[in-house]
Amino acid sequence: MCGIVGVVAKSYVNQTIFDALTVLQHRGQDAAGMVTCEGDRFFLRKDNGLVNEVFRTRHMKRLVGNLGIGHVRYPTAGSSSAAEAQPFYVNSPYGIALAHNGNLTNAEQLAEQMRNENLRHINTTSDSEILLNIFAHELQQIGKLVPTAEDIFTAVKAVHERCTGGYAVVAVITGYGIVAFRDPNGIRPLVYGKRETSNGTEFMVASESVALDISGYTLVRDIAPGEAIFISQEGDVSTLQCAPKADFAPCLFEYVYLARPDSIMDEVNVYKSRMRMGEKLAEKVMRERPEHDIDVVIPIPDTSRTSALEMAHHLNVNFREGFIKNRYIGRTFIMPGQEMREKSVRRKLNPIELEFKDKVVMLVDDSIVRGTTSRQIVEMARDMGAKKVYFASAAPAVRYPNVYGIDMPSVDELIAHDRTDDEVGQLIGCDWMLYQDLDDLKECVRTGNEEINNFDSSVFNGEYITGDIDQAYLDRIEAKRNDAAKAGEDQKDDSDSTDLLAIS
Repeated sequence: MCGIVGVVAKSYVNQTIFDALTVLQHRGQDAAGMVTCEGDRFFLRKDNGLVNEVFRTRHMKRLVGNLGIGHVRYPTAGSSSAAEAQPFYVNSPYGIALAHNGNLTNAEQLAEQMRNENLRHINTTSDSEILLNIFAHELQQIGKLVPTAEDIFTAVKAVHERCTGGYAVVAVITGYGIVAFRDPNGIRPLVYGKRETSNGTEFMVASESVALDISGYTLVRDIAPGEAIFISQEGDVSTLQCAPKADFAPCLFEYVYLARPDSIMDEVNVYKSRMRMGEKLAEKVMRERPEHDIDVVIPIPDTSRTSALEMAHHLNVNFREGFIKNRYIGRTFIMPGQEMREKSVRRKLNPIELEFKDKVVMLVDDSIVRGTTSRQIVEMARDMGAKKVYFASAAPAVRYPNVYGIDMPSVDELIAHDRTDDEVGQLIGCDWMLYQDLDDLKECVRTGNEEINNFDSSVFNGEYITGDIDQAYLDRIEAKRNDAAKAGEDQKDDSDSTDLLAIS
């Protein structure tokens, strides 16, 4: 998962993009990048690190121009090199910089086509660079000195024909404007908004609506699956459905974990969807154990707090904050390496003994992936004197890898793979393991937008909606995603760095 943003404004956009990236930081803590455009020149800064680490005052002063794009990265496979930070850039045609959230499932075939048929060089292992070169190649085939919005949409149509997988894209074309588009299934989110200024109307596209909120933009709507939007540097907006067949199926895991609760995506209020998840968990408790002995419901900060509070309300039991979170430790799910994840849990959460001692505790988390955090949290609860420790997940059991832009571990590292719910409970050490039912989770999200008839639920049921995923593909990504492979990549990438460039 990654976060993307693009801005067309009447003044310099560097601070607006910076602010947007800071509120999208939860979508990627590995690297950050920004490209701005002034006249016929690009100005680029990208590197490994958090947004406020990558962009210093000296960099911001050189990121000039009234349009630009930004990106925060969480790598989906393999290398975490600074050289693979986005945006990527090509100088033909026109000069194009692109940032991408998602994953192309046919990236290997596309890379070969680029090399052997389109005669374009791919310099990294990133599928985002492949996507950029495909878009650039298709735009070049049109062969116009001054492209129109229709020409740009024609190139996007060709991208949809060639690329499969989940992708939300934003690109800036020197001297012309910004184009953004979304895969035909709408797996990865993308919204756009506008704000009125004394100099005219300004526009932003972003992964989540919260990026619009922070800078005073008003949400207009989501970019539809397969749709593209082009915003010229003068502020003219054009949109077109560019996919011949769009089958709306947003990623269900976005609403469980990835998105901020204050975002609205595909017309679904994320906060309200998580409230409904807690309500459904309470209903399941009453179905399975109507005479339950739960004394207190305690969330695992932060993502599960909304669901846990609603669960406690519907069970008519106390809700308590039993863990104090260290705000300066990152999200363990997206930390590279099992050893780092294990060490971070105790530093990240500190239990309050008063809320555990001599109580039957229901712990609530948004999901369980590896089980590393869950197991240690259960141990903490017992160390604090809990009589019994129950564990509820607002999501169903994660049993399959994600191939559309979320770096789920290799399948053998998923604690629920080939295990029953009770077996997972035994492994994490709890007295009762309670998972959300998949149909209930879908209902929690669909209630916010009844036009959503399908979801990408592959991490829960192993059904991949693009229809091109077989066991051979899963075996290949597993070889790239396991912790041993990543450790090897980290050693190779230690010396990489990327500094500010002015591209003309």
